[in-house]
Amino acid sequence: MRKKVYLPLQIFEVMAAKKHSEEEEVIVDVVGNYNKIEQFIEHNKNTITYIIGGLAIVIGGYFAYTNLYLKPLEEEASNEMWKAQQYFVVDSLDKALAGDGNYLGFEDIADQYGATKAGKLANFYIGLIYKKKGEYDAAIDYLSDFNSSDVLVSAAAIGVTGDCYSELGDDEEAMNHYIKAARKNANEFSTPIFLMKAGKAAERIGDYKKAVSLYEELSNDYGNSQEGREVEKYLFRAKTLAEAK
Repeated sequence: MRKKVYLPLQIFEVMAAKKHSEEEEVIVDVVGNYNKIEQFIEHNKNTITYIIGGLAIVIGGYFAYTNLYLKPLEEEASNEMWKAQQYFVVDSLDKALAGDGNYLGFEDIADQYGATKAGKLANFYIGLIYKKKGEYDAAIDYLSDFNSSDVLVSAAAIGVTGDCYSELGDDEEAMNHYIKAARKNANEFSTPIFLMKAGKAAERIGDYKKAVSLYEELSNDYGNSQEGREVEKYLFRAKTLAEAK
């Protein structure tokens, strides 16, 4: 059978007709889908209205809670807290903790303003106070409950928790907390301190390879820090003990 041959103009006409047909199919599909959506909205308009209304209430409630309740409460907590901080600085720990009769201490601030940043920070101070008092289990409880969007303070809380475990003789848990604190927000100030503490804790539990790894990280990444300038002697000792083990 002889095949039909299309001239260039005929080919163009065939392609144009095909394209037109496809466009009509797309239009039909869109119209059909639109009709389905319209029918769905019509059949479920009460439910949709409730959902939209519920979302509006939730969003409005959040903004009201934040601006009309939490913000004034935050300011109130900060006004109470400055005196407790002052007592903490001068090591008047009991007044910092319980207050002086005129200003609240950290315990009441944490209890009454727990939803605020100041209230959360009060837990951090309470943990520090109990550590200073040698009550390490209580300090761990408060520091473990503390959370903050400030990564430096969060890292410090984890590191101090490591100090408490070290004082209790649990050097493995201390090492884990020091490493976590070092990783929380790598920086030139706190990370070298925690890496050094983690390395020493690793040595105390006899994990000299881990100590070598931590000391090498400190030397390579933070060599200009005070700890970085002192780490070589600890690194040499850990390597020697690791090879002898």
